[in-house]
Amino acid sequence: MQKLWVQQYPPQVPAEIELQRITSVTDFFIQACEEFGPKTAYISMGKSITYQALNEQSLIFAQYLQSVGVKKGDRVALMMPNVLQYPIALFGTLRAGAVVVNCNPLYTPRELEHQLTDSGAVAIVILENFAHVLEQVIGKTQVRQVIVTPLGEMLGAKGHIVNFVVRKIKKLVPAWNLPQAISMKQALSLGQGKSFNAPMLTPEDIAFLQYTGGTTGVSKGAVLTHRNICANVLQAEHWIAPVVRRGEEFIITALPLYHIFALTANCLTFIRIGAQNLLIANPRDIPNFVKEWAKYPVTAFTAVNTLFNALLNHPDFQKLNFSTLRVTLGGGMAVQKPVAERWKAVTGCALSQAYGLTETSPAATINPLADIPFSGSIGLPISSTEVSIRDDSGNELALNEVGEICLRGPQVTSGYWGRPDETAKIFFQDGFLKTGDMGYVDDKGYVFLVDRKKDMILVSGFNVYPNEVEEVVAMHPAVREVAAIGVPDAQTGEAVKLYVASSDPALTKEALIDHCKQYLTNYKVPKQIEFRPELPKTNVGKILRRALRDS
Repeated sequence: MQKLWVQQYPPQVPAEIELQRITSVTDFFIQACEEFGPKTAYISMGKSITYQALNEQSLIFAQYLQSVGVKKGDRVALMMPNVLQYPIALFGTLRAGAVVVNCNPLYTPRELEHQLTDSGAVAIVILENFAHVLEQVIGKTQVRQVIVTPLGEMLGAKGHIVNFVVRKIKKLVPAWNLPQAISMKQALSLGQGKSFNAPMLTPEDIAFLQYTGGTTGVSKGAVLTHRNICANVLQAEHWIAPVVRRGEEFIITALPLYHIFALTANCLTFIRIGAQNLLIANPRDIPNFVKEWAKYPVTAFTAVNTLFNALLNHPDFQKLNFSTLRVTLGGGMAVQKPVAERWKAVTGCALSQAYGLTETSPAATINPLADIPFSGSIGLPISSTEVSIRDDSGNELALNEVGEICLRGPQVTSGYWGRPDETAKIFFQDGFLKTGDMGYVDDKGYVFLVDRKKDMILVSGFNVYPNEVEEVVAMHPAVREVAAIGVPDAQTGEAVKLYVASSDPALTKEALIDHCKQYLTNYKVPKQIEFRPELPKTNVGKILRRALRDS
């Protein structure tokens, strides 16, 4: 497809990026730390860390990892919310030449065991609140180095109070026993003064294994190289260049850094331009979130539709001073037009929409960040990115014709970790990635998302795959047949609904939900359950989810 979208690019945005400018994530991180040394890099619960201090502590953490035998290419899991420990461990792991494996802190033992064993992680940094989950599965994994960090460990004197409240008053730390575990402070102490052998990183070395679901119901690690990530950071940096100022931005990061959207957009891109980054550990606590926002001159904010909506519906949010806010970007799920229009009315800042996948590091299309009316488009393909709309046979369709959105560019993954079979399914022979999303390109080059080809369910911006939910439900002895679909939900955009054929008339919705809670993260747990004598099937016995959605 002809790149007619380039004609719509904002000023300063090139058609192609210069990939040779940086070769690894570590390169641009160190460059940023040297350029912005005394400036604040991150703030968490009132405690800040400068670029210089982050540079020093991440190096010490890298020295610790090397001192305990972590080698280039080894996988290190990070299982934390947005706290200061995360960027220290993140950049320390990358500097050691290891691969970051991001883990959702809300994983059940089953989910965590799969990700640790599949990735072959040899070390993990985990928040104390979730150590009891690791305890249940660590014996089945290759993990040999365990760093368990209390929530307030990096907060100085205030941290003792935070830890007391979390442990004793709120009782958010279940008992755990991991005899080999040390704290983050102990790891940094052990790394202090150790020798460091800077690894020779190439663009093709793996930086992240970012896990995502699939049609099999088993999450797979999307291989994201330093080249993939650096490309997407450069693409994003060019895109925001017309509206940001190096060393002067202040961004709020409420979306979790273990998710690819916040990881690349907030953590990495805004590090590169020397921004201050306010970390919100619990964005569901809207009153506290609003109080934190009120303390700082926020210039940029990224979120998913449900978070924008939750903020707008809190009375104190509308009382904030938005005079400094200039960039608001939505992604992870479709931004609803009423939400975007209300956001503009309340804050005075336009809400722009972006689109991408874990497999694209993630940005593929972004709307201009100018003050223009919300159109519903997911944006223009960004620099060095090609979009092709194709039919089921792989034939390219004309403008304004609906087909599968296919993508090609330097930010696109090479495939899934250890899964050549799954990798082969997602690419055409010419290198275009099949997104599984249906859409079209208009005559100006703007991309519009129409529907999802896959049966994926999007809950608050997180992918939920029906096969995984169905597999867990089918473990219940009274379940004969099960199908999971997504249904509209005012709070989360979509929610999981189950259709169940049971062999036991006494089986209740409550019993099934309790069963699911043992094996699934909360957002994957069904909100609705409907019992039926039989579920609709094809002539070969495959359950027809489409028929259930249409019923």
